[in-house]
Amino acid sequence: MNKRYIAIGIIIILVLGLLFVPKILSKEDKKVKFKVLDSSEIPEKIKEILPKYLSEERAITCRLGNEIYVLVTRGEKKTGGYSVDVDKIIMEEKSKDGFDLVVYAKFKDPDANEIVTQGFTYPFTIVKTNLDKMPESIRLEVDYVE
Repeated sequence: MNKRYIAIGIIIILVLGLLFVPKILSKEDKKVKFKVLDSSEIPEKIKEILPKYLSEERAITCRLGNEIYVLVTRGEKKTGGYSVDVDKIIMEEKSKDGFDLVVYAKFKDPDANEIVTQGFTYPFTIVKTNLDKMPESIRLEVDYVE
């Protein structure tokens, strides 16, 4: 009798695994690979348009040739010590040919006791993605870290 219940339990676990494992794995496939660029790696065309977007908190995409970049900005800050890090980028399929991007960023503010530069700053980060198509829209999800 116990062997029968064990066999039924194993079958149930296998069936549930077959139903849910592909869904979990397919979510991993939707992560966008990216490389954070140093200031020396930022293409000149992006450097030219960058000032237009620095005063706002947002994420935007930019295509240069066959490369797609994501720019995340924090807006104007009154001092230094603020930072932006892209944690992950997720592709959400909208249709057969279209998708949206969700950019998960970590924003860090300076500690109250930290010595920072005095003057306006415009924290941002730029990443180069492995995408070959532009998204229909982009959404920024922010997590503030201590």
